[in-house]
Amino acid sequence: MDEARRDRDTEGRARSARPRDGLGRPLPYGAPGVERQPEGVERTPGGSLREAQRLLDAGLPFHAHEVLEDAWKACAEAGRPEERELWRGLAQLAVGLTHAARGNALGGARLLLRGADRITPHGTGPGPHGTGPGPGPHGIEVSALAAWARALADRLGRDGTPVDPVAEAPRLSER
Repeated sequence: MDEARRDRDTEGRARSARPRDGLGRPLPYGAPGVERQPEGVERTPGGSLREAQRLLDAGLPFHAHEVLEDAWKACAEAGRPEERELWRGLAQLAVGLTHAARGNALGGARLLLRGADRITPHGTGPGPHGTGPGPGPHGIEVSALAAWARALADRLGRDGTPVDPVAEAPRLSER
């Protein structure tokens, strides 16, 4: 491939300038698309959760994945290296939902299970009224998210039909 023809970002890294649809699939140049999330945005954990939830609720799990990926990559610099795998797992849940919505049942199921396994160790002690594990760091509903991911992965394994990302959007936190 001719390197001179590759799209590049302002820092010279290869980055496709093609527009993308709501599930992150590339569209032809010049086609209308969904605006991509800027990379490397510094947010508080709460800000990342709010933005990712807004995108999930809008049926944009690919874009939510990008927000959660920024949070994952920023953990060490933000002094929270112990949360790195939690945010990585959350990003995998969002991209797993993306694949499930695109019709890639096998890939979606694998990512959902991988994400559930990554976030599970971050659940905490008993929840209100002793009803099971409470929320994890930053109010993240670790147990509910892991259960959601495993149930959706199981369903994808049984019927394999694409899912509606709005109808399947999980709740990330208690807030």
